[in-house]
Amino acid sequence: MQEPRGPVAAPPGSAYHEQARNGRQNVGARIGEFFLAGALMILGLVLALGGSTVLGAVFGAESAPAGSDGFFADPLLENVVLLISIALWTPAVLLAVRVCGRRPAGTLASVTGRIRWGWLGISFGLALVVLVLQNATLIVWSLFQDGSEAVEGEFPGWGTLLFSLVVLWALVPFQAAAEEFVFRGWLAQFFGGFLKSPWPGVAVASLLFALAHGFGQWSGFLLLCWSAAWWGWLTIRTGGLEAAIAAHTVNNLIAFSLAAVFGELGDQSTAADAPWAALVAELVFTPVFCLVAARVAGRRGVLARTPDKV
Repeated sequence: MQEPRGPVAAPPGSAYHEQARNGRQNVGARIGEFFLAGALMILGLVLALGGSTVLGAVFGAESAPAGSDGFFADPLLENVVLLISIALWTPAVLLAVRVCGRRPAGTLASVTGRIRWGWLGISFGLALVVLVLQNATLIVWSLFQDGSEAVEGEFPGWGTLLFSLVVLWALVPFQAAAEEFVFRGWLAQFFGGFLKSPWPGVAVASLLFALAHGFGQWSGFLLLCWSAAWWGWLTIRTGGLEAAIAAHTVNNLIAFSLAAVFGELGDQSTAADAPWAALVAELVFTPVFCLVAARVAGRRGVLARTPDKV
């Protein structure tokens, strides 16, 4: 029988982490996919940084002070470059699975081969409720512990704030989605291509996700591993990235918005620097969101396995 041309999806009944098992991938193809994805992500980083440097020079953007870890003095511009460089991870892994995996790139999104927009919208609603409560709890706890000293920074002015929020809200969803496509999507399916259980892939991806944020404090490192592991479980449970993308996006939108309000966009700390109070809140609210989302997905018939026709 002649081998079919073009991309081939996994057989019906395949779980999310099994989407690479389409009968078209051998060891060489898996190795090629790994290095192609890595090379394209690095290329995206180089293009984003190089392009922003050239444009910054052309338009007279002020460079960061000597000895600084950044490229630009303007913290908003610095964050824009960072967000774009991460957002380019999405086309990198989509192209890698299409070329080397010889399967539909959309199988990274879900078992149906696409983003399920209705389920994504519902997930955003759930994430918004849970994460607003989580952050409100942390703010109240900080005020209770430290009083007015818990509120730092300076209001930047309405014009600056609104411009910053428009830019950040436009870019953060693409950055958060890209991290999910890589850590909850591509890595889980890469390991799922040759391991029956999804959990080694989820574990490795969770560890790499935490390390990608740097290492600040043990509380921040554990927080990242914990949330990543739960999001990995939720992705397998619901057959797609939508719920994890929603949680990650809402979480980052809240964080960037608060930083913009208090004029702290230049703060280079990440979730890896989160204090123990944030870890305690994460231990409670992340499972709440994931368990509720999984239950809603089950009731709404969200597919966890490849249907007969994709």
